[in-house]
Amino acid sequence: MKTTNPRVLLVCVVFLQIIFCASSGSAQAAAPQPHGLSDILQYISNGWNTLTRSTTQCSSVADPKLKSKPVMYLPADYSPPTSVQALEKQCAVDVEKLPKAIHQPGELDVEKIQPPGLLFLEKPYVVPGGRFNEMYGWDSYFIIRGLLEDGRVELARDMVENFFFEIEHYGTVLNANRTYMLTRSQPPFLTSMILAVYDAEKRAGHQDSAWLARAYSFAATDYQLWTHAPHLAGTTGLSRYFDFGEGPAPEATQGEGAAYRRPAGYFLLHPEAAAGREIPVNENESRPVLGQTYAVEFCDTVNASEPATSRCDHLENVALTPEYYKGDRSMRESGFDISFRFGPFGADTHHYAAVCLNSLLYKYEKDMEQIGSVLGRDSEAREWHDRAEKRRRAMQSLLWDAQRGMYFDYDAQKQVRSTYEYIATFYPLWAGLATPEQASALVRNLKVFEHPGGLAMSRTDSGMQWDYPYGWAPTQLVAIEGLRRYGFNDDANRVSYAFLSTILENFRRDGTIREKYNVVTRSSETPVRAGYTTNEVGFGWTNAAFLALLHQLPRDWASRLEK
Repeated sequence: MKTTNPRVLLVCVVFLQIIFCASSGSAQAAAPQPHGLSDILQYISNGWNTLTRSTTQCSSVADPKLKSKPVMYLPADYSPPTSVQALEKQCAVDVEKLPKAIHQPGELDVEKIQPPGLLFLEKPYVVPGGRFNEMYGWDSYFIIRGLLEDGRVELARDMVENFFFEIEHYGTVLNANRTYMLTRSQPPFLTSMILAVYDAEKRAGHQDSAWLARAYSFAATDYQLWTHAPHLAGTTGLSRYFDFGEGPAPEATQGEGAAYRRPAGYFLLHPEAAAGREIPVNENESRPVLGQTYAVEFCDTVNASEPATSRCDHLENVALTPEYYKGDRSMRESGFDISFRFGPFGADTHHYAAVCLNSLLYKYEKDMEQIGSVLGRDSEAREWHDRAEKRRRAMQSLLWDAQRGMYFDYDAQKQVRSTYEYIATFYPLWAGLATPEQASALVRNLKVFEHPGGLAMSRTDSGMQWDYPYGWAPTQLVAIEGLRRYGFNDDANRVSYAFLSTILENFRRDGTIREKYNVVTRSSETPVRAGYTTNEVGFGWTNAAFLALLHQLPRDWASRLEK
């Protein structure tokens, strides 16, 4: 980290009188074993069972992110089924009811729901794996894609039914079914899930129009979250990510180590970036501060093995502002936690009309147009068409940079388009809103992101897991399917093979599938410097993307994976 003071070599943040100096670790690899394509497919097939949770399993309630007693919460207006009663007796789990019925996010002060716990869902569901032992919003779309590829249609439908339950009883499709996530949603893939399941059942000879009509009603309800304040991005006509909660996110304070200590040190060293995000705090000051106060010290060192306290001079106490925490929470709703795309550590997420979000909402509107037509609701279908067209025009005006040939997020507060090159630029291809000329320009920019192991999230090495040099399954799938949608199959095959072979190569080495990969080194070694620093094993959406991408790959390309 650069500084104008040559003595300042290291920033340590002290919390509760303990020096914190984050270090990067690496995943421990198992002994090398030979694994072929058939082995990884078996691993994935077995994984759906391993990752499935329900109210009949004691393991469903545990939360690796928080150290609290296992509690399951039921909706205030819901009578518990016998499965919950059995869970309570067999697993020493407390079952409580939420204090009141919920109609939209933010209606409850979740800080008063203590201890935090799991929110009940009626049907079985698949979790991502590792520290993520609950059903997530956008993870579930990709997981459902994988389940359908593997013929697990009933389980895929159960997961969609759980989202209907969330909308009815918790106000929206949640980030995940934990009480501390009642304040936010996640990227809106609901109609994509609905159509994926409906189409799979239709191909199997079961066209359930009644279910589709019911799904249409729930999707229309959930759509309202994104098209009304506070999810509107100023006067742009576009939408933004926004968390209704205040202060630090509980999963970050308890489970992510340096989640807030790193930003505190960063903003002190970068005063130009600190405005509105960090404040000095005097010992005798009485003003309220959300979250913790951090004692930030500059450390002068020659030998890094020396105790930090012997060479550090106290500088000042600082706290992160409510505005910073609002951005941090909204970043978590985006799913991209953490990158520097929306400002340092995602601090300005709630200021942006995001390319990814608005592309998904455009597709949502087009999906609703399609469903309305299938159901014979032609006037409603036309309304959905008009909404999509209005959003498309706004995106083309504000988010498309013709000179650079890419889509960029738009800062609605500063009224300026970002210049941060990010893989979300390919979402408009997946959604089908780009013109053929724009698609060609985007393909010419593949070189910005393409590496030996697939597509990197960005070209900015911020040290965060959603930036360079890391590649993630969901954005690989979105980008590759976007390329195929516009006929760029050669590029799609090349990128797909690079990512699939990276997953397979690491699987042959340690017998696991991870949540993310270093696409530059083609490795699962990911020394992330903030947020949670592990590379979780499982892993729901990587398993799913592997299946989907493999089945889309031409036979001659797929055969190369066996070698």
